[in-house]
Amino acid sequence: MATTDHPRSLGLPVGLRLRPYAGEADVPAIVDIINAENAADGIPERRSIGETAADYRYPSDSRDARRDVTVAEFDGRPVAMATREWVDTTDGGLREYRVGGHVHPEWRRRGIGSALLAHNERSSRELAATHTTPRPRGYGAFTGNSQAGAIALLESNGYTQVRWFFDMVRPTLEEVPDVPLPEGLEARPLTPDLYDAVWKADAEAFRDHWGGFDDSPQAFQRFLDMPEFDPRLWIIAFDGDQIAGGVLNTIYPEENEGLGVKRGWLDSVFTRRPWRRRGLARFLIARSLAALRERGMTSAILGVDADNPTGALGLYEGIGFAVESRYTAWRKPMEDR
Repeated sequence: MATTDHPRSLGLPVGLRLRPYAGEADVPAIVDIINAENAADGIPERRSIGETAADYRYPSDSRDARRDVTVAEFDGRPVAMATREWVDTTDGGLREYRVGGHVHPEWRRRGIGSALLAHNERSSRELAATHTTPRPRGYGAFTGNSQAGAIALLESNGYTQVRWFFDMVRPTLEEVPDVPLPEGLEARPLTPDLYDAVWKADAEAFRDHWGGFDDSPQAFQRFLDMPEFDPRLWIIAFDGDQIAGGVLNTIYPEENEGLGVKRGWLDSVFTRRPWRRRGLARFLIARSLAALRERGMTSAILGVDADNPTGALGLYEGIGFAVESRYTAWRKPMEDR
């Protein structure tokens, strides 16, 4: 159970306290904090209440909101929040305890970010002490490259840059190329009994990529609960009854309204190993752009690892995407407990 920290022990402003996440009643305030920070830092993403509530449901070993989300409040008003999770990474065999935090812009430069990071690291060490694993352990974090304050905080606390990621945008959905489906494959609509198979195929396709991810049954339930979940937008290719690859497309109406755009996300672009290097990904992306255009979108966005081993960056550039935002992954060794 997460503990409540008090100002005197952390050097926080008088009246500020840290407390555990208290359930979905906290979600609107959390969303407001995240979106205010993103707007101030020029991060072109916004969260919705429904999306965040779904993301915090269904606790798993690696993510449990009541254990791993902390709210910082002043006189009962939430002004910042922190998150934690852990993952066994696919690179180097590290068990990474990922820490994150958001401070409302009105409350910056008061030591809250430093206190949240210290709280996150302490809570992660306490959790790690209950784990038995042969893996080395470390902390992980992510920042947007426009978040100067967060970058300075991590650097001053011993974190180093280890990986870079891009958000790439295709600013128009006009002139989408007509790409043929590779011979022997078929793209067809999904039925609900196939959602789990798509989820597992997606997870399998990313097992050779950097980092790690939560592919637990609870994570699948969170995915199904997202208010924007719409498999009619997915483009999935089959080889007989085998899933060869796909794109999980999503439209986030509240984000679009907040940013003043009509944009669809290619949330996951995947091709399983036996079907790579045949032009399947290019077909799936082109078909996705056309599907988003049919839904009234005028642009598309996706995230990509800058050092993706399958050459995805060049693929996306070749079909009209360009880098819009840059992000950094950070790591720090976890000291002996």
